[in-house]
Amino acid sequence: MNFKGFNWRSLQRYASPQATHDLNHFLENLPQHTGHSVLIAAAFIWACAGGLGLYTFIQSRALAEFRSKLVTTEAVKPNVPRVTNVQEDPVKVREFVENIKNAYKDLEIKAQGSTVSIVGNDTRFFPQFREAIGHVQNGGLAWRVNIEEICVGRECKGKPLAIRLKVNKVSIE
Repeated sequence: MNFKGFNWRSLQRYASPQATHDLNHFLENLPQHTGHSVLIAAAFIWACAGGLGLYTFIQSRALAEFRSKLVTTEAVKPNVPRVTNVQEDPVKVREFVENIKNAYKDLEIKAQGSTVSIVGNDTRFFPQFREAIGHVQNGGLAWRVNIEEICVGRECKGKPLAIRLKVNKVSIE
């Protein structure tokens, strides 16, 4: 639209006192020129449009409040690390077992993959057995040792002291 070529004086007739008098006269005579049912229908349509506009405004305001609460909640929510077990390298487990075998000569200590088995032929070796288990549990950096199988006492078939420990490494994501 070209504003330079627009005739601004043409708007002056709409802002004059006569223009407001003409609009007032038109609205007063409107029921005489149209039927009452048309005016009622128009008023009903305008009321519905106003009600719909009000409802939309209220719902959008409630939605904006809900969104701000959601953003605040997300900002306060802490990042929780996920801890998982990863199988320890079998070479490291085998090296560890080779190092501790000399300390517990009365026990059979073997590494099979990431599993360590400790076996004693007699219950009198129980203190060494217990210490060997503790040594494995505290053996490596970030090791998580789980018992797969344990049997202690005369009821055990074969060896009276036997345990299998699964060695995992803790991984934090």
